[in-house]
Formats: sequence, C-alpha cells, structure tokens
Amino acid sequence: MQNMVKYIAVTVVGALTTLGLASPALAAAPTGEYAVFSQCPLSVTAIDACVYSLTTSGGVKIGSSTTPVTNPIVFQGGETREVTYKESEVEVRGGKEIVREPQESRKFVPAANGETLSHSPQPIPGGLLGVVAPESLPAALREHIAEMTSEGLAGAAATTELVGPAEFSFDKVASKAVGLIMPTRIHLESTLLGSECYVGSASEPITFRLTSGSTSPPPPNESISGSPGQVEVRNGGKLVIAHNDSAVDNLFSVPTANGCGGSLAPVLDQAIDEKLGLPSASGNNTAILNGTLEQAAQGAVRESEG
Repeated sequence: MQNMVKYIAVTVVGALTTLGLASPALAAAPTGEYAVFSQCPLSVTAIDACVYSLTTSGGVKIGSSTTPVTNPIVFQGGETREVTYKESEVEVRGGKEIVREPQESRKFVPAANGETLSHSPQPIPGGLLGVVAPESLPAALREHIAEMTSEGLAGAAATTELVGPAEFSFDKVASKAVGLIMPTRIHLESTLLGSECYVGSASEPITFRLTSGSTSPPPPNESISGSPGQVEVRNGGKLVIAHNDSAVDNLFSVPTANGCGGSLAPVLDQAIDEKLGLPSASGNNTAILNGTLEQAAQGAVRESEG
C-alpha cells in the first residue's frame, strides 16, 4: 500500500511539472544577471520581453509638501509582441500587386505574482506634524528631531498603490515619450490615521504619466525634463540596461483624502487636505523617479532558469 501511495505521489508531481503547475518551490527561477526578472509573466502567450525598473531616488511633491524616495520602488512585468499584416493594393508595371506590410503591436502585462508595483512605504519628513529641522542645524541635532517627529502617533509613511492597469513601453521611454502610465492612490499609514487612509481611489485616481522627455504643464509649474539614461546593451541585445534613467511628470492632479482615522475621518480627512492643499490641481504637483530600467528577451530569461 505504501509503495502504491508513493507511486501515485511521484506520478502526480511529475504531471504537474510537465504542465507547468508545480509548486513555486519546485519551479525554476532566472539566475545571474537575469535574476531580477523572476516575476516576468513568461506563461503569457506572445510574451516577448521582461521588464524590471528600480527607483532609488527622487520623490513626489503635492502642493508644497514633498516626500522623497528613501526606500527602493520596483515596477515589473513584461511586454507581449504580436505581428499582423496589412494588405494593400499598389500599382506596378503591367497591373496591380498586393503588398503585405507588417504591423507590430506591443502590450504591457502585469507581474506574475501580481505585485507589479512594490509595496514601498516612504517616510513622510516631519511626520503628521510636518516638522522638518532647518539645514542650518548640526547634522546630529537634525537627525534627533527627525526621529522625534517620525515616531509614535506623529510618524507617517506614504505608499503609492496601483488602482488600475498600468501601461508601459520600453520603446517610448527610449524615444523620450510618455513611457509609463499608472493610475494610483497614495496610502497614508500611521498609528493615528489607521489602515484605511487614502488620497485617490479607483474611481478618482492619481494618474502618473511619466516621461523621459520634457513636460508641458499648466502654471505655476514649468517644464521639466527626464532622461532615458545611459544605455548598456549586453549579450547581443538580449539584455538592455538604462542606467541613471529619470522619469518625470508634473501635470497630474490630486484629489482629497478619505477614510483617515476611522470614526475621526470627518476631522482628519479635512486636516490632511489642509496640510497637503487638497484637492491639488494640475500644475501644482511633481513626480521625479530616478533609477535603473532593464529589459530582457524572454528567451534569454528562460535559458537562465536554474
């Protein structure tokens, strides 16, 4: 009986592995320089490339309040590529000829584990009190003040969360167009605010349209520029890395806060709105995200799987 049970177990595991349904512990993962693409949606039909973006600096300014990026933010997924052919009739010597022109379409696909945008809380300078030590003070004293205002009830963090499908194009990033569109909300977290305090929602998102080129915002904002960075091509084009890339947007608008402090929401929502100047119209806000962007051919990622 025991041998029969063992035989059935081995057979089932073998079948699942063949179908690609084995547990994550048994699944192979990309290795080496392709290890960052572990959540590339390789099982999706027509997947062509894997995408991994790591933001390490920059920040988001809403009105007069700025929250810098201090904890790395990951954006990841993949791009499909499909080619169709458009037929057209052209005049040639002796008659007409049908010409077939290839039409390429690409589409971004979310990360395999669903975490397309990482959960990366960013400490809010000065916490809820908004107390930031002057730069003229000694560094040790400034650090002490920062600790006092970022802990306990006053401490707060902001996390950007997706509330709808993101759109991404590596080609548009390279050509300095709008390469990343993200409908988001900002989750404000602290002991006092509770766990349901948000700025923005699925019905009224904060939509970032990030570009590596230049912006054309309404006043009082002025045009700012991003950068596709310094591009490095490896392995015959199978891996492309944009070092020190910068994506910017200063056209987005920001709605009011909601759900802050549970039963205290009527009071705290208004307090958050007054502190941040919400709602904040387009032309008053800025996002700058700096880091590294990588794209790899799906075949190369598969080949690296250990």
